[in-house]
Amino acid sequence: MKLKLLLISLISFGILGCNSEEEKRQSTFIGGEIVNPKSKFFILSKNNTILDTLYLNQNNQFGKYFEGLEEGIYRFNHPPENQILYLQPGDSILIWLNTLAFDESINFSGEGAKKSDFLLDLYLANQDESQMILSYYKYHPEEFSEKIDSIYRTKNKQINKLIQKKDYSEKFIEIARAGINYQYYHFKERYAFLTRKYFKELAQEIPEDFHDYRKNINFESENLNTYYVYTNFIDDYFRTKAIERCDPKLPPSDDCFDLNSIRNISYKIILADSLISNPEIKNSYYDRLGSQGITFSQKIETIDSVINLLEETNYDKGKLNKLKQMAEVQKSLLPGNNIGNLPLSNVKGDTIRLKEISDKPTITYHWSMASKNHFFWQQNIIDNLRKKYPEVDFVGINIDNNTHADWAEIVKAQTRKPGMEFHLTFSRIDRDLLKAYLNKTFFIDAGGEIIRGSSQLNSKSFEREILEFLNRYN
Repeated sequence: MKLKLLLISLISFGILGCNSEEEKRQSTFIGGEIVNPKSKFFILSKNNTILDTLYLNQNNQFGKYFEGLEEGIYRFNHPPENQILYLQPGDSILIWLNTLAFDESINFSGEGAKKSDFLLDLYLANQDESQMILSYYKYHPEEFSEKIDSIYRTKNKQINKLIQKKDYSEKFIEIARAGINYQYYHFKERYAFLTRKYFKELAQEIPEDFHDYRKNINFESENLNTYYVYTNFIDDYFRTKAIERCDPKLPPSDDCFDLNSIRNISYKIILADSLISNPEIKNSYYDRLGSQGITFSQKIETIDSVINLLEETNYDKGKLNKLKQMAEVQKSLLPGNNIGNLPLSNVKGDTIRLKEISDKPTITYHWSMASKNHFFWQQNIIDNLRKKYPEVDFVGINIDNNTHADWAEIVKAQTRKPGMEFHLTFSRIDRDLLKAYLNKTFFIDAGGEIIRGSSQLNSKSFEREILEFLNRYN
């Protein structure tokens, strides 16, 4: 009923305006309503390129006919949230959602909506299964395979029923099946990685045919290169391959098992170079691996080695120049350097220098609402650390390029200590590249000198590093 009322409302506001039936067949309509909006716009993009920004009217509704949209996966953003939908010419999609439960509340309707419904249901199921399956990684490989094979068969039955009910395009069927297949492969790669790193006896029991699916992997699918299931799998594949070379007798703390070691990152860059020929897809992996290698380097020599390795590939020169900027910034963030004069904005809108925030030992953490799950996970950890270590001030620095008002609203609503949250007001490098710092923390003394710049919140040694940091002041 609410979607019918929405359609009537859109018509009454004049948002629907296609002139003829022929135009409707060739065009694609996207419209909808957002309850409890966090911003005043709806952004449509494809392949990381923004196609249009639709502004909400006084009833929080939006809508537009698009000409020339190709069939495939698209992404829509209502900052700070995002989700995918599937479009092809002639579709007329209405989207209703409530930001209080963004993914769970999304309701697609209209001509062609069933395709987006299927992908959304698959996403929600994958989220639940990813949590559930964490308990399976101590299982014997045979038991683990039985568990995920059962999930895989169930999903394939679902898509077979879907296909029987309606005549879907070959491209959609390919993408829908890929969503099921690559999630299955993703689970297998995660299992192989965790057992090799933490459960070495189980790793010795992994059968030779466990990774047979690798023979058929397309590492440069243009239809899938922005589909999260596919990209998650490729990341997992590179991660697992990087530690397959490790001696199983070595402890997990050995450099070979350190995913952020220059050794492993260099290996993954070489692997991407050998497996991928599509420049766009290859460059996206160079972006991530290069920025990771730079931001976790603790010596000027290793930073330079990452840049030198990328210069030997056919990495896009413009993107390489951005990473060179990041390399220079990272050199200024190595231990011993001082960042006390870094200008930040507080929730009142005042500019304050980092060294002026606290006279205690300080640990900075960095976040973005574009990474919603990471943000909430991070806030829970920080809240607990603040209780355990009152001698330390934990300072949050947001890297988003949003307005001060939007950022301040999020801080007040979703953080427990807004007075210790700040917004980066100035940056010498592209904000997207700053995402590589989201897992890093900086240990800083009261004067702004960096004591440690390689620690991660999810590290098992993080609290030990905090105690070592505090010992400097005892």
